[in-house]
Amino acid sequence: MFSNSYLLAKNYTHPVIISYRFYSGTVKSGLGAFVIINNEGWIITAAHMLNPTFLYNQHKLEIEKYKNNLLTKIKNLDLKHLFPQNKWITNYSFWWSNDIFRINNFIVLIENDLAIGKIENYTPNYQNAYPIFKNPNNLKYGTNLCKIGYPFYEVKTKFNSETKNFEIDPNIFPIPIFPIDGILTRTILAGKSKDNRYDIKYIETSTPGLKGQSGGPIFDINGHIWGIQSKTQHLSLGFSPKVKKGKKEIEENQFLNIGWGAHVDTIIKFLTANNVRHSVSD
Repeated sequence: MFSNSYLLAKNYTHPVIISYRFYSGTVKSGLGAFVIINNEGWIITAAHMLNPTFLYNQHKLEIEKYKNNLLTKIKNLDLKHLFPQNKWITNYSFWWSNDIFRINNFIVLIENDLAIGKIENYTPNYQNAYPIFKNPNNLKYGTNLCKIGYPFYEVKTKFNSETKNFEIDPNIFPIPIFPIDGILTRTILAGKSKDNRYDIKYIETSTPGLKGQSGGPIFDINGHIWGIQSKTQHLSLGFSPKVKKGKKEIEENQFLNIGWGAHVDTIIKFLTANNVRHSVSD
């Protein structure tokens, strides 16, 4: 059903590798997705993909405070109750599917988990086609939809202390893409944005968004985007069967894992308000 639209969506969907180094020296990395919207290089993704940026700025202040306190304690020979936090982020990096791509500024609608930005030095022929967003007036519940992204795959990066740069293991490429289908079940209304400009809306799908699919598209059989994958919700089914594990009998709570994606209606209004050129279906 999605074989043709999968190829189209695969063309405009790309991986982002997020690398970060902790105060302890440990390096971790993860995968997400983003969509290149137009030939000017504008992209859209989930705002939570940018969390290392937010945390880095917060942790930078905490580290400075710790170092200042440390100097004071050393002078007073009192080091009790003064400990660094190993989970402080000291360095981070985003790899936007190409070594030369940089996105210096983002516009974020945090309440709806949306972020847009523009790739520096983007070349229009980087991809063969650009996405079309579904007309929000023509959404039908029960419609089959597909999500793609980069789950079930490990990326490896290391931090070069001399150059202060992250280095990606070249053996991880190419990064495989993974689709999962489901139907549109509900529209979730979550109030207004703080500035009162946007209705915060999500589309709900009958299957979960997988880790590595955040920021990727939710699209129909025509490849038209209905949403940007945001999060997975766990709905209680209301029954807890008892099972035996060894000699113990325990209750297993049952849940239905469903996906939430930023609604195309909010996406279009957000793009329009920020003068980002985009295409909408009839």
